[in-house]
Amino acid sequence: MSDIPSTKPYLIRAIFDWCVDNGYTPHIMVSVDAHTRVPMAFVRDGRIVLNIAPYATHQLSISNDEITCQARFGGVAQSLLVPMANVMAVYARENGQGMAFEVGAGAKDVGVELHADPDVQAADDDSMGEPDVVAGSDDKPEPPAPKAGVPGRPHLRIIK
Repeated sequence: MSDIPSTKPYLIRAIFDWCVDNGYTPHIMVSVDAHTRVPMAFVRDGRIVLNIAPYATHQLSISNDEITCQARFGGVAQSLLVPMANVMAVYARENGQGMAFEVGAGAKDVGVELHADPDVQAADDDSMGEPDVVAGSDDKPEPPAPKAGVPGRPHLRIIK
């Protein structure tokens, strides 16, 4: 049987386009390793969350193998390179909707839908659970993301 191409880059591009088309801020959560080129000062627990909105990046390219762009961290422009295998999730910051993925070259394409609990209204945008670090925003580390199942917070649902 032939090697089937990964659906991951196609899903990431689709969620990115959906975010931009609807006025949301697309973010990616990345597992950082030796093949990932991001500012290490912003990496927490081996992960970084990047704002990949058009206004926060320059020369953004989402290819089948990697995501590359330039973004500012602390006012300094830096070139970023994220291997597609290291992307853990892509989602809209405002409502948490998006997809999560298994990480690694040998990982199967298993999508996980991220969404906010529709029965609970958040008090403000900050209560939705901000990522650890976001490029292109205030460049300040944010509080850790909330645990799944907490009312009013994004949670994961496995799609088979």
